[in-house]
Amino acid sequence: MSKQVIQYAGSPVGIVVPNNGELKFIAVKYEVYDLDEQRFTSALEVLRAIHALMASRETIPRQAA
Repeated sequence: MSKQVIQYAGSPVGIVVPNNGELKFIAVKYEVYDLDEQRFTSALEVLRAIHALMASRETIPRQAA
């Protein structure tokens, strides 16, 4: 496998590159930077991590400025 673009909600948010039998995630959007440099076993695992990260941020109430 070569590098692969990872999308969330139709927008590219990062890429995965093979690294020692795993996939290393490289974030290209700030929203998923918490996952940058993490290693996963599959692209599906990366997508699940992204969905979990984004869902956790949606449950945080926003404060008025």
